[in-house]
Amino acid sequence: MSNPTHTNRLVNETSPYLLQHAHNPVDWYAWAPEALEKARTEDKPIFLSIGYSACHWCHVMERESFENEPTAKLMNDLFVNIKVDREERPDLDSIYMEAVQAMTGQGGWPMSVFLTPDGQPFYGGTYYPPEPRYGIPAFRQVLTSVASAYRTKRDQIFEQAQKLTDLLQRTGELAIAANELSTTLLDEAVKQLLQYFDSEEGGFGSQPKFPQPMTLDFAMTQYARTGDLDALYMAELTLERMAAGGIYDHLGGGFHRYSVDAVWLVPHFEKMLYDNAQLLRTYLHAWQITKQPAYRRVLDETIDYVLREMTAPEGGFYSTQDADSEGVEGKFFIWTPDEIERIVGVEAARIFNLYYGVSARGNFEGENILHVNSTAEAVAKQVGLRTEQVENSLADSRQKLFVAREKRIKPNRDEKILTEWNGLMIHALAECGTTLDRSDALQSAQNAANFVLTRMSQPDGKLYRSYKAAGSGTGELQNTPARLNAYLEDYAALTRALVALYEATFDLRWLGEATRLTRLMIEQFGDAQNGGFFQTGVDHEQLVVRRKDFVDNAIPSGNSLAAETLLRLAVLLDNDTYRKAATQILLLMKETMVRQPTGFGRLLGALNTLLSPSQEIALAGDPEAADTQKLLHVIQHSYLPNTVVALKRPEESTLLPLLEGRGLVNGQAAAYVCENYACKLPVTEAKALANLLQR
Repeated sequence: MSNPTHTNRLVNETSPYLLQHAHNPVDWYAWAPEALEKARTEDKPIFLSIGYSACHWCHVMERESFENEPTAKLMNDLFVNIKVDREERPDLDSIYMEAVQAMTGQGGWPMSVFLTPDGQPFYGGTYYPPEPRYGIPAFRQVLTSVASAYRTKRDQIFEQAQKLTDLLQRTGELAIAANELSTTLLDEAVKQLLQYFDSEEGGFGSQPKFPQPMTLDFAMTQYARTGDLDALYMAELTLERMAAGGIYDHLGGGFHRYSVDAVWLVPHFEKMLYDNAQLLRTYLHAWQITKQPAYRRVLDETIDYVLREMTAPEGGFYSTQDADSEGVEGKFFIWTPDEIERIVGVEAARIFNLYYGVSARGNFEGENILHVNSTAEAVAKQVGLRTEQVENSLADSRQKLFVAREKRIKPNRDEKILTEWNGLMIHALAECGTTLDRSDALQSAQNAANFVLTRMSQPDGKLYRSYKAAGSGTGELQNTPARLNAYLEDYAALTRALVALYEATFDLRWLGEATRLTRLMIEQFGDAQNGGFFQTGVDHEQLVVRRKDFVDNAIPSGNSLAAETLLRLAVLLDNDTYRKAATQILLLMKETMVRQPTGFGRLLGALNTLLSPSQEIALAGDPEAADTQKLLHVIQHSYLPNTVVALKRPEESTLLPLLEGRGLVNGQAAAYVCENYACKLPVTEAKALANLLQR
């Protein structure tokens, strides 16, 4: 913005979301001691607004209220106003989201919370319109009412704030009530999921519909453990419907955030790194089970999207792409029949429109979101061609339309790099790279891991949460691209990714870094008294509460990731301390995760790992040699959710207990398949290994 009328303190920030608000007439602060001190000194309540750069309704509320001069004046007169990027500060987001949900029964972004000067919440909601609408009061009405209550009903305000704060403290004080875990918990969780499952369109619940990859992954682990075909059907139907729906980008690859309807047609168009990371793994696991070509296409296209659109030159992965372009939601992604015909030609357009449900009437505000509306076989019959001809025509049209779409004004991209989200994507690309023979994906995973470990590490070895390349701000933060102490979820996600990189490359450096970060995670976040892990470290700033996060929402909770990581390292390193720490997390949530399985998919997967027989595969051989590659191919193309793999190169010494005494057999690469460290006789042939793994 050239020659802006207003400039506030957010101009000194690096977060793209905060910078979007840097020229509002609102006297915004970032979350900082000076803002809290101002509230205390002036005895003003705090208005806390939390959102993120790809949030459509955050942009709407900014245009309607935060850019409005009279509204901004009211805010400045009555409150100390703080703006927070939830992606940079998940600690604040989780505290105040729980408060809003407790007060209103629902939550979302933009989140609007009113706090006492010491940070205790007492009133809140989400989006407020400029005028009263559908029973929601106007934002200015809320501002004046809250300010009046703060002046005239001080005792009630502070009593409410204290009650809410006490409620928020609960997760930090949870204690283990029972010490027994059994597979009946897993079976009961699947029964509960079947109650929520949409057996016609896939997914859970009605609308809006979220992908829930963690829940689908848990269903597939249940199938692997028990052969439960209902569990597999839940995963397969959902993945098929999503891949066919408008939630998937049929031209550019990758998934949008969620569907506003029950049939996966109309998405909220933003694309999040964390969604695509998790869905890559979920589709990969489904492909390992079924070998469905449609899953493979989704995988390749989504990997291509991530490498093309979401990868920084330095190696890390960007965070999000916006829902809006040119101020219009979804504009970049929608089509008219005339546009398509002009680009691909009349005959090709007829085929394309039949297959992707394109019509003159449209399915989204008079235009068309592409979605699979037919089959290639059915279209072939309609147009009098062979199925192969139709498939070739569709592929050609997709490419031409993609090239044309690239000339449009693209949605904004949030180019900050987050440790946690990078960990999720590194993990996904490490698995996909080896399984799908995508060396570009594996290399990208290693580049990102190197970036985080070098550019997002503090001098003492601890991690930063966020990185934004210099030059985006105008103040003191522009020269500090890596900032904010990392949270539990950052350590746990990155550590899990490094373990996956070890199992993909057998480079001991990754395992060494994973072990180092695990020690730091336990020191910084572990609760030696009650078990589990706090979200913030021991040297983090003091907030109103110190929470433990267990619920898997759109992103797995820190405790779920920690449990999964610790269990995998426990087997690789034969470390019972790690196993006990993971077990304590599961015991804390024993009852809750069964009652509410859609909120604990990743944690249920960890429980499955704990309760399933531990399977280890020790390989001896040169990972680049043909005989070793044949054995690796069998392992990587099989769905083995509870199996860890380690490799010892010829003449290499190793400290891994699993690899002790393992060597070549008659000069050939060998695989030792073990259960709880009791190993069968080694095999050197791929077929023999496949037979062992199928038992």
